[in-house]
Amino acid sequence: MTAAGTGESGAGDSGTGESGAEASGAQERLARARELLAEHPVLDGHNDLPWALRMQVSYDIARRDVSRDQSAHLHTDIPRLRAGGVGGQFWSVYVSCELAGDAAVSACLEQIDVVRQLAAAHPADLRLALTAADVEDARSEGRVASLMGAEGGHSIANSLATLRALHELGVRYMTLTHNDNTDWADSATDEPRHGGLTRFGEEVVREMNRAGMLVDLSHVAPSTMRDALRASEAPVIFSHSSARAVCDHPRNVPDDVLESLPRNGGVAMATFVPKFVLPEAVAWTKGADDNMRAHGLHPLDTSEEAMRLHRAYEAEHPRPVADAGTVADHLDHMREVAGIDHLGIGGDYDGTAFVPAQLEDVSGYPNLVAELLRRRWSEEDLAKLTWRNAVRVLGDAEAVSRELRARRGPSVATIGALDG
Repeated sequence: MTAAGTGESGAGDSGTGESGAEASGAQERLARARELLAEHPVLDGHNDLPWALRMQVSYDIARRDVSRDQSAHLHTDIPRLRAGGVGGQFWSVYVSCELAGDAAVSACLEQIDVVRQLAAAHPADLRLALTAADVEDARSEGRVASLMGAEGGHSIANSLATLRALHELGVRYMTLTHNDNTDWADSATDEPRHGGLTRFGEEVVREMNRAGMLVDLSHVAPSTMRDALRASEAPVIFSHSSARAVCDHPRNVPDDVLESLPRNGGVAMATFVPKFVLPEAVAWTKGADDNMRAHGLHPLDTSEEAMRLHRAYEAEHPRPVADAGTVADHLDHMREVAGIDHLGIGGDYDGTAFVPAQLEDVSGYPNLVAELLRRRWSEEDLAKLTWRNAVRVLGDAEAVSRELRARRGPSVATIGALDG
């Protein structure tokens, strides 16, 4: 049995012991996957390339020319985006929880700036996208639609005006928390403080709806998920979360929340991070993270020094390896619970030290699609998973925004006034 628990070798790897017919079938599925992605490319919900550029080269994009192979340093570059069938990407404009207040806002602005730099430096391949129509236009032009998502509600420093400013600069979703609670929302990986969203947190959700910014519920506590779903007048997303019933990690989505997505119209985008998808990887990753902290580094650090430490730890402590089948197990379950119209993909490349076999970088999406073909997913279902659902939810949020802007103006509420 593989690490995925499927009992079969992966879609893109014939494996020793596999018969000639099985190997031929695997290659046929992989070829068909590439054809499907040429027509219905991946619109991925989360990629941390901007933060990796901050950590590795202080935003000097000339030192990481993504028009060329950067596999020695990054999960992402343009040739591998092309090979992976990626037609759209939400670039995470992430801010570490170690930053707060004005420092967090400034770091978010720097992330936005580097995304704009990348698009300006590679206009033949990348196109900034603000709307669902922009995304479709980029696809018709053969360019990768480049959207932005702010990861961590601390990036707005408790200011609805700052939230609106981020939207004006092109941010189209905000993850309500990262690993720590904000002053108005509980995180999945912190001690509960608010019991979900505070009154100001609910106002943040309403103002995101009015602005046309998707509410992202990855990283938040289940209580925050449920409160946000009650408060939101627009569809929500999970930009990079998988199924808690399959892997019991707090970063994943409980079934009752998945069941509520059809009523909301939202989309849960399955992630590839091994510690979120493979139960055996949870304890191992804690050891690897503790090793990073013992050397004075943050577990999410992607600097070259951090990567050397990770590789050394892995050499001494072989890690459980997820694969495309592991992720497919989550997608099978999420489809059963939420329905095919509410699924997407959010790989979290360049935001994780470890990745599954067959999904080692952004060129790996065809292996996942081929595995789903092996599991008898229809071409219509795969088109929804990779492209249509994500574009639809973006357009739905825009429609809600137009209606709400016609009814109410910008909120001037403050956290002090609402939460005391």
